[in-house]
Amino acid sequence: MNRTEFIVATAIILFVAFSLGWFASWLINRFTRVSKAEVGELDRMAQALHEAEETRDQAITYLQQREAEITNQLSQTEAELRAAMDGLRDARQEAEEMRAHIERQSAG
Repeated sequence: MNRTEFIVATAIILFVAFSLGWFASWLINRFTRVSKAEVGELDRMAQALHEAEETRDQAITYLQQREAEITNQLSQTEAELRAAMDGLRDARQEAEEMRAHIERQSAG
């Protein structure tokens, strides 16, 4: 093998190695590339997640407001109940005093 044949053989081997490397790189990029449809789907999923989080936050805010309103109403109702019970107790005491007074008047 003379010098020219050696150079040609080396050039062919290097070209084949380069071609195989380029083809392997192209194949890897082809299989690992994200398609536009997948990117669009990811964008739609991100948007849906964002909307769901906003809806959740609104629901939490609404529930906190409702809980505060109901707690306030419960406090007012309990206060009204205490006032009604106090009034009923006073009315019973008055009725008892009236009965005792009437019985004393009837007896005497």
